[in-house]
Amino acid sequence: DARMALVDGFRDADLAADLARRIAATVTRPWVLMEVCGGQTHAIVRYGVDQLLPDDLELVHGPGCPVCVTALETIDRAHAIAARPEVVFTSFGDMLRVPGSRGDLLTLRSRGADVRVVYSPLDALRLAQAHPEREVVFFAIGFETTAPANAMAIFQAKQLGLRNFSVLAAHVLVPPAIAAILEAPDNRVQGFLGPGHVCAIVGTRDYEDLSRRYRVPIVISGFEPIDLLEGVLRCVELLEAGRVAVDNPYARAVHRDGNAAAQQVVADVFAVGDRSWRGIGTIPSSGLRIRDAYADFDAERRFAVDAIATHEAPECLSGEILRGRRKPAECPAFATVCTPQHPLGATMVSAEGACAAYYQHRRGEAAPPRDGNGH
Repeated sequence: DARMALVDGFRDADLAADLARRIAATVTRPWVLMEVCGGQTHAIVRYGVDQLLPDDLELVHGPGCPVCVTALETIDRAHAIAARPEVVFTSFGDMLRVPGSRGDLLTLRSRGADVRVVYSPLDALRLAQAHPEREVVFFAIGFETTAPANAMAIFQAKQLGLRNFSVLAAHVLVPPAIAAILEAPDNRVQGFLGPGHVCAIVGTRDYEDLSRRYRVPIVISGFEPIDLLEGVLRCVELLEAGRVAVDNPYARAVHRDGNAAAQQVVADVFAVGDRSWRGIGTIPSSGLRIRDAYADFDAERRFAVDAIATHEAPECLSGEILRGRRKPAECPAFATVCTPQHPLGATMVSAEGACAAYYQHRRGEAAPPRDGNGH
């Protein structure tokens, strides 16, 4: 049908080869680009987009998987809440296997905790309506993309006067993460493929500010091979010309002002605050917290789970991978001690995690050695 024809067009092998030739003809010096969306990472690895590029052009993977960057202390708080006998703990399926300090949500469920997979925060809302005798908690993670639906669930819960519904919010924002990467003393990234789904909600204005402030080109990209190759080409063209700009070849989904209605409901329910990122640490003004006006629906306040000691697996290099400093195959635990069945870190759990993508599509591939400067 017409939809499949459109998708096939963005996976056309001849067009991909032509774009790869144009990229190779444009590159005159080494460049390092980063994609900051986990969906883009998965597509790059699945379709071998990076393997079509010239040797002087390196793609590194950023902290764009929301499951992967959810802080360990937040995971442990989720486990503490889920273990309570009065709680029905709801979450998207990929969060159930994310390791905390002492196991995961699936382990808790095997021990009797009422942990359920839902496909929307509104599913959790309906569950709370159907079971007024239980405390229903929804684990709200994600970037700006999922924030509107989670905000709407909180808004509707207040409108309905529900007393047994709350949300453990762990939303993170992309622009502060990009700024933290660029401000790191060992940063190697010179240009970015911007996150198409996020920008469909928030627009591109914040990325224009980032581009100007840090003097880097940012090209908003989709998720098909042709999208990604065109994004790489446009970013390299900007770098080679010494131009700083935000370019948006993903205009079929992204507009400069984004989705005003979605932005409004998020602003009503959430406020910007500092947020801890797994493997990275605290990034100022990089998260969304539930406003005081909706405090009754804040699970973190309702269940008082602030003081929790955490423990990260010492052999896990997911923090280095999330910052673009390492590739998954450079981790000694990759595909040996750490597998999707027994993950040490979150980057091996989610389909958008770099380690999971490499495990699925490039298991056994040896990463090139690096020198002392990380190159």
